[in-house]
Amino acid sequence: MPIHKICCIGAGYVGGPTCSVIALKCPDIKVTVVDKSQERIDQWNSEKLPIYEPGLDDVVRQRRGKNLFFSTDIDNAILEADLIFISVNTPTKTFGNGKGRAADLKYVEGAARMIAEVANSSKIVVEKSTVPVRAAESISNILTANTFNKPDVKFQILSNPEFLAEGTAINDLLYADRVLIGGEDSEDGRAAIEELCQVYERWIPRKNILTTNTWSSELSKLAANAFLASRISSINSLSAVCEATGADVSEVARAVGLDSRIGPKFLQASIGFGGSCFQKDILNLVYICEGLNLPEVAAYWQQVIDMNEYQKSRFSAKVIESLFNTVTDKRITLLGFAFKKDTGDTRESPAIHVAKTLLDEGAKLHIYDPKVEHSQILEDLTHPHVTDEPENIRKSITIHSDPYEATNGTHAIVLCTEWDEFITLDYQRIYENMMKPAYVFDGRKILDHEKLQKMGFIVQTIGKRLARNSPHRVWGSKVQS
Repeated sequence: MPIHKICCIGAGYVGGPTCSVIALKCPDIKVTVVDKSQERIDQWNSEKLPIYEPGLDDVVRQRRGKNLFFSTDIDNAILEADLIFISVNTPTKTFGNGKGRAADLKYVEGAARMIAEVANSSKIVVEKSTVPVRAAESISNILTANTFNKPDVKFQILSNPEFLAEGTAINDLLYADRVLIGGEDSEDGRAAIEELCQVYERWIPRKNILTTNTWSSELSKLAANAFLASRISSINSLSAVCEATGADVSEVARAVGLDSRIGPKFLQASIGFGGSCFQKDILNLVYICEGLNLPEVAAYWQQVIDMNEYQKSRFSAKVIESLFNTVTDKRITLLGFAFKKDTGDTRESPAIHVAKTLLDEGAKLHIYDPKVEHSQILEDLTHPHVTDEPENIRKSITIHSDPYEATNGTHAIVLCTEWDEFITLDYQRIYENMMKPAYVFDGRKILDHEKLQKMGFIVQTIGKRLARNSPHRVWGSKVQS
C-alpha cells in the first residue's frame, strides 16, 4: 500500500528539513514531526525556526498547517503513521563502556520502545539517525519483544541515512546525489523498500535511489563522513609542510584537485573540521573496528581525528606565538563561532577550541557571529568540558551584534568561520580603530592577504608563508629577525 501518513520522531537538524521537503514534494502525504520538547516544537510553529538553514523558512511556510505539522503529541502521530522516521540524536557516549567513541543509542532505543508500546497496526520504521552497523537489528529486537501480545502488528526496519551538509541541506534534499535505502532481503523487506522508494521518486530520479542490505546502508553513512573528513585532515597535514617549506597549500590543493581521480572538493585547508557528524561518526567507526579486533583499521581512522586536533592546536599556538608569546589581558576578536558558514550550529566548532586556548592564556575575547545566538556562545564557553571557572569566562568574553564593535580597540582578529560577510568588511575602517600593531589570523583562507598587508595589518594564515611584514618569526620559518 502507498504511504499516506509519515511520522518523524525528532525535530532536529535532520528530521525538520527532511520532512519539510518531503511535505513540499508530496502534498498528498501528511507529514508530522514530533518531539518531546515543547519549546522546540513551538519554535517550529513560529516565525523564527529553531535552526538556521538557507531556504528552510520558505519550505516550512509553504507547507506548514497544510500537510506539514509539528507536534508534541507523539502517541497520536505514531498511531496514524504508515511510516515512521527515527531522527533522534545519537551523541558520543560520555561515560561507561565506549566512553568518548561509541554512539549513545539511548534515544534510538527510547523511540523504538515508544513505537512498540503505542502502535496498534503494522509500520515501516526507518533509521534516519546515524547509527552503528547492525543497529537495525537491535531496533527490530526491541519492537518484536515488546509487541508479542499484538500478533497483527508487524514491523519492517529500513536504513535511510541522511547525507546533508549544514548550510546546503535544502539543496542536498532537493537535488540529492543519491538516496540510500537499506532493508531486509525478504519479500516483506523488499516491499517496504519499494514503498519508501516511491516517496522519494516524487522528485528524485530512480537511478539516484540506491538500495542495499541494511548493514551496507548503515556502514555507508559512517564511511562517507570518514572519507570526507580524511580529505580535510590530509590537506591540513600538508598545510604544515607548506608553512615550513614556502609552498602554498592553495596552489598544492588546486594542482591535486585537477586530477580527475581526486577532484577539488574538501581540499580547502583550514583550522579544522567541526559539526555534529564527522568526529562523532569517525569515533564510532574506530570503536566498531576495535570491537571487531581490527586494531590497524581503528588506528588508521583515529589518525584523521588526531590530525584535526593537531591542526586546531597548531593554529591556536601560532596566534599566541605571534603576539609576543603572550595574550594575557590582550583584547582579541573572534570573527565567527559556527563550525562553518550558513549555519548557526556550533557543535565541535574549531572556534570553541581556539577560544578556550586563548581564554586559558588570559585573553579578553570579543566575539561576533552573524547567526549563532549569544546564549549559545556563552553556553559553549562555560560548559564543564571547556572550563571549571564559568564566572571567570563570563568576565573575559564580550559578545557583539556588530563586527565593527567587535574589532574596535582590539589587538588581533582571529577568523574562525568562512562567512561571506567577513570578506566584504571595511578592513581599512577596522584597522584604523584597532590597537597597533594590528594582527589578522585568517583560519579559513578567505581574505585578501596582500591588500590587508598594504593597509598595515600583520597577516598570518594557514598553509602559506606570507611575505614578512613584522619583526616576528614567520610561521614555519626557523629564521628570526
